[in-house]
Amino acid sequence: MLPFLRLTERAEKGTRAALYLSVGLGTGLVSLLILATLLVSVALVAVAGAGLIVLPVHLSLVRRWADAERRRTGSFLGRVIPPRHRPLPAGFGARLRATLLDTVTLREVAWLVWQAVAGVALGLIGMVALVGVPSTLLQTALWWMAPDGEPATLALRPVSDWPSALLLGAVQFTVLSALLLWGARPLARLHATVAAALLGRSRVDRLAERVETLSHTRAGALDAHAAELRRIERDLHDGTQARLVALAMRLGLARSRIDEDPEQAARLLAEAQSGAEEAMTELRQVIRTIYPPVLSDRGLVGAVEALAARSVVPATVSVDDLGAVPASVEATAYHLVAEALTNVAKHAEASRAEISLSRIGGWLRIAVTDDGRGGVEEGSGTGVGGMRRRVAALDGEFTVVSPAGGPTRVEALLPCGS
Repeated sequence: MLPFLRLTERAEKGTRAALYLSVGLGTGLVSLLILATLLVSVALVAVAGAGLIVLPVHLSLVRRWADAERRRTGSFLGRVIPPRHRPLPAGFGARLRATLLDTVTLREVAWLVWQAVAGVALGLIGMVALVGVPSTLLQTALWWMAPDGEPATLALRPVSDWPSALLLGAVQFTVLSALLLWGARPLARLHATVAAALLGRSRVDRLAERVETLSHTRAGALDAHAAELRRIERDLHDGTQARLVALAMRLGLARSRIDEDPEQAARLLAEAQSGAEEAMTELRQVIRTIYPPVLSDRGLVGAVEALAARSVVPATVSVDDLGAVPASVEATAYHLVAEALTNVAKHAEASRAEISLSRIGGWLRIAVTDDGRGGVEEGSGTGVGGMRRRVAALDGEFTVVSPAGGPTRVEALLPCGS
């Protein structure tokens, strides 16, 4: 039974690969046509200026055709091949210059050549593998219906009687079955891999995108740092400093009245003591927003469990082995969970929440899920934008999945070394 299941699985994969190659035959012929018209446009540019009007149209067609192939090839490979084009500038001349100088355009033209040549050749092989097996069975069974003077052929040889039909049919069936079961898939993966390499991001593109992303995250981190400093300064100035000034004034008054009115001096000292305690409380709160003391005392797991225990909405915590986590990552993870639980309590109308902490290689994964009403919008004052900026400052990844009606899942991946 197990060999039969393996053979069935192989046949299914081989059929899918052969179908991919067969469709590639059609796309290869279309690519050949597009390539021919593109060459005509380039020739018109060289001979007459009229080609400058036609060429952008053809390049736009090439772009859309390549995007369609990205989706088809990505579906076969089981991964996304995202478009690599940058937004084009305004103005005809600027758009044409940007398109012609874009390395993506050259790589898409190279893909057209590959598809027009290899796509057609491999597509013919895929078509033979896809339709060859059932057609062989029909040819073997109906060889005798061939017109007089035009004998049926099997395995490239004429068939004149049943013994030769069965023998040659078995040979052709075996060869085509082997092509479908063992040959189609490697050929399809070869074709898809080359197409993905031409249509996907090159190393230079990835580095350029990485530099651009880091520039944005660095700017975001600096803005977040500046905002955090302003918040701390505001809290200290408006809260703690004001209480310390009042404390100093009360102590001064108590000192001046201690001989003349000891009762009033005692009352002022009592008020000063109360003010000092309030100032210490506010100072602790400010310090806690910088680096929560509970992280130093209990670690990330204990701190998150404390947040869950204090949560208005009942929350459970599941934790895997996290290993060593840098302090900056711990602080960010703690604030993410705290903000997410606050959002659940204020906006979600949820009955429960789940917090998950796990280690995936060199990444710390934090996920907070609730069974609330969903529909979270980043710009609606829910703090999602702030959480995203915190994660971006550490070069992490942040996602929110919150369909209308729920559930909502907030997830972050933070780099913490290998």
